[in-house]
Amino acid sequence: MIHLELEDTSYESDIRELTAAFFPPREAEKCEITVRFYAKCPGPEDGREAETREALEGGREPGISEVLENGRKAAVCGEPETAPDSGRTDCGKTVWFEVCVNGAQQETSAREHVPDYSNRFETKNQLKRLLYGTLRKLTGRTLPWGTLTGIRPTKIAMGQLKAGMTEEAVMDDMEKTYLASREKTSLCVDIARREMELLEPLNCESGYSLYVGIPFCPTTCLYCSFTSYPISLWKDRMDSYLEALYREMDYVAQVMRGRTLDTVYFGGGTPTSLKASQLDALITRLKETFPFDQVKEFTVEAGRPDSITEEKFAVLKKHGVTRISINPQTMNQKTLDLIGRRHTVEMVEESFHMARRMGFDNINMDLILGLPGEDLEDVRRTLARVKALGPDSLTVHSLAIKRAARLNMFKEQYEELVITNTQEMIELTAACAREMGLLPYYMYRQKNMAGNFENVGYAAPGKACIYNILIMEEQQTIAACGAGTTTKVYFPAENRLERAENVKNVEQYIDRLDEMLERKGRLLSLL
Repeated sequence: MIHLELEDTSYESDIRELTAAFFPPREAEKCEITVRFYAKCPGPEDGREAETREALEGGREPGISEVLENGRKAAVCGEPETAPDSGRTDCGKTVWFEVCVNGAQQETSAREHVPDYSNRFETKNQLKRLLYGTLRKLTGRTLPWGTLTGIRPTKIAMGQLKAGMTEEAVMDDMEKTYLASREKTSLCVDIARREMELLEPLNCESGYSLYVGIPFCPTTCLYCSFTSYPISLWKDRMDSYLEALYREMDYVAQVMRGRTLDTVYFGGGTPTSLKASQLDALITRLKETFPFDQVKEFTVEAGRPDSITEEKFAVLKKHGVTRISINPQTMNQKTLDLIGRRHTVEMVEESFHMARRMGFDNINMDLILGLPGEDLEDVRRTLARVKALGPDSLTVHSLAIKRAARLNMFKEQYEELVITNTQEMIELTAACAREMGLLPYYMYRQKNMAGNFENVGYAAPGKACIYNILIMEEQQTIAACGAGTTTKVYFPAENRLERAENVKNVEQYIDRLDEMLERKGRLLSLL
């Protein structure tokens, strides 16, 4: 378990996340890890000053870049609590991180003259670099993304490119500021440039995108933390959910009247968990409610092959769906069985071939690296079978075990499962994508990712998912309908985003819909 004792708690979230990246969950559970952070203006009677200078002279390195959020105060090592004085720009502060494992002090790093605490961004980066140096020395590990703990590294690169920096300068800055590897900064800049090209035709100020959430699945996968409910438990009450969803769609369409609808995305859950008749009624109502005359992309996550039928594909085709996802996650049967997927590898292949026969020419497949028990050879077998199918895009995820996932909630049952993600696996998937003619076009990261890597979407020319870029880069308003969804309203003049969330529980969504519509309406009316 990871414990924090923070004299200054304003960076708590970043500190915790960075520490967790060096000590993966399974490893952290086996020991008690304590990180102490202390900051003060040393005085002449400060008994720690000599110790601090000794640490500095001993070559302990400064530097890092993203740490944590607000938390509690805690005195460290018996010293009195002294909050940083943001009003003193010339204060000779001494800060140090101390890391203890199972009660024994392992490493201490210190730095004097930390930047002005009123410049939170710069201060945060320096503190993170300091902690990074401490943890690197203790563990012998380096992280591919250095100190970065945020989920959207491409936003950093895109902002700098738009400001006129060269690609080389952006990479250099990211390496210096965040200690990220050249390989990752290069990938980040490459994707940011491609995203800018893909978004350029859109009028992000006057347009918007629409997300429709169907929070139901055939079963819940072992690793899943998304809002989803077994469809079998809701099949007799589905009409109630759909009626609430229709009301929300009607309301959003009215509020957004006069704006251009650019992209539509059906996600979940698994939208094809619905019956064909329900899916037909939903899309019919959608197209009657919203203006589809300028929609550039309409995606439906067909997702799991155990939810797919020819009749459902016919419904999607009839309504002009331009992009679908068929997501195996792995093509190894033993893993599918373990994670709770009630379908076979052969069913994945059959669903894919069925979609091709019915004329779908933009099919995405999702894979997850780091699934329990999988090694490099398992990944190689998955990629070989995917390559033989030839999808138009491929999204490669690094497993992130969230708090709500069964793999975490019931971890005692799965403690023997090995979770591995390596640079070699990442390189293997990237090479396979290149061989298929697919280019990386969007990327994001998550907390608790296996190997501290990233999720990357690859696509053939003309097959990239614009919605995926918009949801990550937050360059356009996205109106969302359904339980567990979040509406994001973008204010371009201020380059800021505000959110209105729907409750996750389906019953509460139905019962409290008026409350959510009022909140959503207040926000959307500001556009």
